[in-house]
Amino acid sequence: MSGVDDPLVVHTPGDREIVLSRLFEAPARLVFAAFTQPDLLVRWYGARGWSLVECDVDLRVGGRWRFVSQGPDGARMVQAGAYRHIEPPHRLVCTELFDDQSYPGETLVSHEFTEVAGRTTVTTTLLYATAEGRDIVLRYPMTRGVGQSFTRLAELLRSTTTTRREQR
Repeated sequence: MSGVDDPLVVHTPGDREIVLSRLFEAPARLVFAAFTQPDLLVRWYGARGWSLVECDVDLRVGGRWRFVSQGPDGARMVQAGAYRHIEPPHRLVCTELFDDQSYPGETLVSHEFTEVAGRTTVTTTLLYATAEGRDIVLRYPMTRGVGQSFTRLAELLRSTTTTRREQR
């Protein structure tokens, strides 16, 4: 049985890739919605102590997205990109670039949503422009932050699916 504290699984299959995966107790349509709807994104996106203070999503191929996160002591982080492929509720591909990025180039981010028996595995592949960029990111606490963010997502999905069951 999975739960809100399921581990984030991290792989590095190539010198420019990081692959993250996590199982969620919710159907793919709800998980996909949580990745694409600003009213849901602001409720889970970010590590513990961080929150989205701006969340712009133009969900169409070629459409742009921009997130501004605020963390401890007023720290800010801005990331943005463009959507390349949208296939609800199975696949979402976009580019990503941080305003204060410490590594070269744009990252290609691919999210795969695989549902089996009402549970969804999210597999996110980050393809960096260079091996150096990937290696820099691996030295950051990125996996801890994503893990904490995904725990927040699991809690949101649990409350969303529980509320929907109770309304039936």
